[in-house]
Amino acid sequence: MLEPEGRVIMISGASRGIGLAAARTLLGKGYTVSAGARNPDAMAAAIPDAPDGRFLAVRYDAEDRATYQAWIEATVAQFGRIDGLVNNAGTSNRFTIESGDEADLDQLFTINIKGPLYMTRLALPHLRKAGSGRIVNVASLSGKRVKNDNIAYAMTKHALIALTHGTRRIGWEDGVRATSVCPSFVATDLTAGVTAVTREEMIDPDDLAELIATAIALPNNAVMAEMLVNCRLEDLF
Repeated sequence: MLEPEGRVIMISGASRGIGLAAARTLLGKGYTVSAGARNPDAMAAAIPDAPDGRFLAVRYDAEDRATYQAWIEATVAQFGRIDGLVNNAGTSNRFTIESGDEADLDQLFTINIKGPLYMTRLALPHLRKAGSGRIVNVASLSGKRVKNDNIAYAMTKHALIALTHGTRRIGWEDGVRATSVCPSFVATDLTAGVTAVTREEMIDPDDLAELIATAIALPNNAVMAEMLVNCRLEDLF
């Protein structure tokens, strides 16, 4: 396993849910974390006990392209390097094949696909320089199968998995490894309205954060391309 000391990990959508759990977990393991959130003050307040010199909160809004480069630059200016990127920021809606406004479709693709794509593009030079750069894309089991009518969400998560494999291909020779973490229902705000599964049955964000940390820590010669994480019986498995 790679040692966490000195490694700088960027996490998008880090102010709540999976992203916040990942930030806390990685800090607890000794990593340095650059947390991207639409409200960096709220982000900093969410981790009031962050270790001095190992935490930075920066504004990142997937719908504001100017924040992408600014977040990269702030991270490098503060820590001098980037060793990992967790593309966690994401959203969902009820756009289906038969109904939904185009604006809703465009928003999903902007946040769920363009965000990870262009953040990957900006981070890659730094990850290549690190020699053991890591990208973790928080996808979904909806990127592996289609079980409901929310087709736009499923389309974006299928595309995110394709981005992961494309990233693995172009970064491999320089030690860059990419992993898609594909959970079923996670007990976050995004699943607050779900009734098919109880909150108690859903995946705990802290448990998913441990898997993200594992993907970051695995050495170059033992990396998982996909982590499929279920909370109920799936025909997929």
